[in-house]
Amino acid sequence: MAAALSFYGVPVNLKKRSSARYVNYLQNVGCRRSLTIKCGLDDFIGGDLLKFDLGQWLSDVEEHKALAIYSPHEGGYEGRYLTRLRYQGYHFLDLSARGLGDPETTLTKIHPVCPAHVGKQPIARWYFPPEVDYRLSLLPPSSKGLVVWIIEAKVLSKSELQFLALLPTLRPKVKVIAECGNWRKFVWKPLKEIAGLTDENVASATGSPVLNFK
Repeated sequence: MAAALSFYGVPVNLKKRSSARYVNYLQNVGCRRSLTIKCGLDDFIGGDLLKFDLGQWLSDVEEHKALAIYSPHEGGYEGRYLTRLRYQGYHFLDLSARGLGDPETTLTKIHPVCPAHVGKQPIARWYFPPEVDYRLSLLPPSSKGLVVWIIEAKVLSKSELQFLALLPTLRPKVKVIAECGNWRKFVWKPLKEIAGLTDENVASATGSPVLNFK
């Protein structure tokens, strides 16, 4: 009886390694495990170019007015959804959440900005108009509205996300898209759900009463 067996060309001495775990491992090495790969229609006709959820994307933007999006880490997918909104007649205000400051002050109020100095100039303070109101005043009559697209929104606090979710209510011609993280594919959710807002919170913030019909 041979004292050694060969698995994939490697001699193994079973007498020296007689533990049950090792023997079970050697028995399972040669077993072929079945692997199932599921392919969709978009895998055959260019799923990277054709997005079948663009219709749902447009309807959700119109319905919820503020969305939190999650795109793949490699990037590039969100550009197709942005382009579709541009085809619909929207104009864009691209901002980064890093260095944005207080969103309410920056977007809807006159806010101060201190430019950088090299150590010899006095510290100056310049006042800028509200970013959203200024862009709304420049929209052409044919424009459908303004989309405030905020990248790196995952660094914003919960209260700042709540204000962004309420911004379309305060400015009816404004839509908000906030990049709140990454996922395996491009997905989105209403921003008020991510920020933890309810209908009562929205009504109290906007000053409108809540009507409960039973």
